[in-house]
Parts: sequence; C-alpha cells; structure tokens
Amino acid sequence: MNVVVLTTSYPRGPGDVAGLFVADQVEHIRERGVDVRVVSPASFRHYGIAYGSGVAGNLRQKPYLALALPLMLAGFARAARRAAAGADLVHAHWLPSGVVAMATGKPFVVQVWGTDVELARRAPALARRVLGRARLVIAPSRALAEEARRLGAEDVRTIPSGVELPAEVGEEAEPPEILYAGRLSPEKGVRELVAAANGLPLVVVGDGPLRDDVPGALGFLPHDQLEQRYARAAVVACPSHREGFGVVCAEAMAHGRPVVAGDVGGLRDLVVHEGTGLLVPPGDVPSLREALSRLLGDADLRRRFGEAGRARIAEHFTWTRFADETLRAYEDALN
Repeated sequence: MNVVVLTTSYPRGPGDVAGLFVADQVEHIRERGVDVRVVSPASFRHYGIAYGSGVAGNLRQKPYLALALPLMLAGFARAARRAAAGADLVHAHWLPSGVVAMATGKPFVVQVWGTDVELARRAPALARRVLGRARLVIAPSRALAEEARRLGAEDVRTIPSGVELPAEVGEEAEPPEILYAGRLSPEKGVRELVAAANGLPLVVVGDGPLRDDVPGALGFLPHDQLEQRYARAAVVACPSHREGFGVVCAEAMAHGRPVVAGDVGGLRDLVVHEGTGLLVPPGDVPSLREALSRLLGDADLRRRFGEAGRARIAEHFTWTRFADETLRAYEDALN
C-alpha cells in the first residue's frame, strides 16, 4: 500500500518537536510495511506561516500573513499532487490539509486534532464539504470524534496515538516537584498553573506566547531530555482548557507519574479520576492547587496512581493497537 501523508507540521530535523506526534505515527505505519511519503512545509514554501506558533497561532499573531495563505495552499496542493501521483490513499492531518487532499483526486482520510475543529466552527460549510468527501475520519479521542460528527462526518474512527512504555520507572527528585511540558499558551492553562503552583516546586519545559509569564521556563527540550524530566517528576500537570488527545499526559502516565489534568477532551480518555490521577475543572485555580498539593503531600497516593496509569497505557494506548486500527481504517477507506 502506498500512502501520502499531508501535514502542516512535521519535524524539520533531529531535535525538532514540531509535529513530532505525526512523525511518530508515520514511522510506526512504515514499520508495518506501508510505503509512506510525507508532504510537509519542508516540501513547499510556507511564507513563515507553518512553524513557530503553528498556522493558527501565527495568523492570530501576525494577521498580515493571511495575505500569503492562498500562495502557501497553492504550493501545498502542487506538492501533494506530485507526491500522490502513484499513491493508493492520502492521509490528511488537520482539516485544512483535507482541502489539499481533495485537490489530489485520490481517496483520502482526514485526521482531526482539535485546533482545526475549533477553526472549523467559523467555516462549517467548508468543513462539512471536506469531511463529506473523506472516505472516513480519524480522531484521537472520543470527544473529538463527537465534534467531527457534529461537523458532518459520518464514518468516524477513534484511534488514539500510541505511547512508548519505558522499561523502568525513574526515581522522584527530592524534594518532589511538579512538571509541566508543552506550549506556553492560554488554552494550555499555563497562567492558571503558575498561579496555582505559587510557592510549590514547578518545573516548566516549553515555549510559546506566554513565555514572559513563566519565569524559569526551560524552553522545548529534545525528547530524550524530556523523558528524563518525566522520570524525576512527582506530579505532571496538564491543566488544558481543551485537548484533542494529550500526548504529554499519556507519556507521563507511561513513566508511572500521576497526572493532574483539565477535565476536558482527550484528557478524559486518558485519566481515570481518583484512579490514575485527578481531573479538575479547567481554569479553576483553587481546585488545581488543591489537587497538586494533595499529590505532593502523599507519596503512597502518587505511587498508586502512577502504577495504575502505567498499566492503563500498557493496555489501551500502545503503538501496536494504533497501527492495527489505522491499517484497518486504510483498508476500509479503500474498499
């Protein structure tokens, strides 16, 4: 089977975290014998729209870039048509890539991730057209699958990404510390986390528009260094206001770490409240602080939640399951 992946975010080289979760998926599909070609902004001119804060973030921060958006999409479409000439199927990540997939004339599936669904509410007619033309739609969580159905998708498959399970669980730092990893942006609940963790030991790995509000943030780290941070964390905070899947949450659980997460979207699929971690109302600073303090002060509870979370990842969120279900979706799309 020959598949072309269309994406507006993809690592540009070793250590680049942009679109890393898409690259991980691609590699695990390739391992199953599928010939995958990737068309990303590395394949066409993107006029400064694609990287940095992502397409949506860049357009919000620099509205004048919208003038170049048609040029970027035209270049994306040309590159996609060339790559798809001998392909069996096109896999479009994010709804805008679905528009480009239509231009290839090939059967295609669309994968929604969250930000695209938010934007689709502003252009529901276009979203409905793309989703209606797709052979099927893939969503990484039940919440996003339901959103896709509301936008008009009929055949929607919920296929969560896989997570690597480390061979061992690391030793916590002493004194115990809270870890946050990800974009420093409002929808991630970063401001609320800084307020809730005032006076508590908080380590922040990431970058973004709120960097000035997070003193001591370490910036984005290569994934092997991030894994070292998981290994020493006592608690991992994922206080998002919205989340399509929650890669950081899943990775933290794989490392045997209890998670305090926003009670939203894909985080609900991952975290079992009072079982593998604690869910708190998004934006609720007192509840967030209470949950963080409770776990910091109870080593036995951290151990119990961490063990249960690691077991949950091992059972439900493996790369084997991801690849099996994705290949089945590809076959169904072609048949």
